[in-house]
Amino acid sequence: MGDRDQNIQTLPVEGTREVLYHRDLLQAHELKPSILDEVSEEYNLIPQPKKDRYTSDSDTLILEDELQRITLVGNINIQTACTGMVVAVLGEEKENGKFHVEDTCFMNLQQPSPLPALEEDRYIFFVSGLGLGQQGKNLMGLQLLVDLITGQLGSEEEQKKFSKVIRIILAGDGLSRDTQDTSVLHTAKYLSWKVQATTVEGVKELDDILTQLVSNVPVDIMPGEFDPTNGILPQQPLHKCMFPKANAYPTLNCVTNPYEADIAGCRVIGTSGQPVTDIYQFTTNEDRLEILEETLKTGHIAPTAPDTLPCYPFLKEDPFILSEMPHIYFAGNQTKFQSKLWEDESGQKCLLLTIPRFSQTQAGVLLNLRTMDATAVVFSSEFME
Repeated sequence: MGDRDQNIQTLPVEGTREVLYHRDLLQAHELKPSILDEVSEEYNLIPQPKKDRYTSDSDTLILEDELQRITLVGNINIQTACTGMVVAVLGEEKENGKFHVEDTCFMNLQQPSPLPALEEDRYIFFVSGLGLGQQGKNLMGLQLLVDLITGQLGSEEEQKKFSKVIRIILAGDGLSRDTQDTSVLHTAKYLSWKVQATTVEGVKELDDILTQLVSNVPVDIMPGEFDPTNGILPQQPLHKCMFPKANAYPTLNCVTNPYEADIAGCRVIGTSGQPVTDIYQFTTNEDRLEILEETLKTGHIAPTAPDTLPCYPFLKEDPFILSEMPHIYFAGNQTKFQSKLWEDESGQKCLLLTIPRFSQTQAGVLLNLRTMDATAVVFSSEFME
């Protein structure tokens, strides 16, 4: 991690062209929510329309530093760039006062340590969005997941494979939206840290599930948008007192969101999905994996924080900056499973993963650390693959 506030330099290149180095992009969205609008809505002053996406044809892209702003046009996609990205642009300023972009360049991440050569298969199992506490929810798929992990289900080959799972990562939203205080759903986003679980049933169910899992394999549980912890990033670990039965096992690890760990020599970094979902709302990019890739290329896990994604104010450094390339980079609570082995110009490789929301897809992701092959595993009362 490093300091996001970089020195601003203007370098002359080939006559009138310039490289504007390490300046932040800023989106000008006509439909972007405003804190003033939220306060007005809270006091019933102005009714605000609810939207899933906040892009329009009138959006502009602005490059800014501490001293000035300039509008970007030319060879840059306005609708897929997002506020907070740090980028170097090559081009020139025209008479209309706009900067015409010819080329762009992002930061280079440091080379990670080489992956260890594993002699046999070792697996990480990712799952997110269990959504416990939802009224009328069928837990059959979740019980199938637990039974397969604990060796009580599946063929001999499947049991042998899942016996080699060395870590389970629960990537946020173990509880559903239904466990939130209904008054919070009508509260301005800047007060989102007040989110709390109003029913203990979901927590009890989660404790039961965790107890079965941690008795067999280490489990790292991350908080998410609907979990009872602070709502702003970085989210602090769920308190172990909520899981009295699972807490009896040393294999229960309550971790932060974003998450970083070294597992069998692999550097794993990921989130419960809020940064990717937030960028999706403010761009026209439909591919969540491409959005995750953009955050890796720009070296920042959550570029839209604190603009549209709440985060804790840091004075001297930005904890969301990536200074070293991870081996595995994931985002939880997405619409579907996707994977890609991304490689930069220097040959550095990183496996990108989007983990589907289990409550909607009944699916988790099994990753082989020896081969870096990731597959979706679907748990259903009707079929499993």
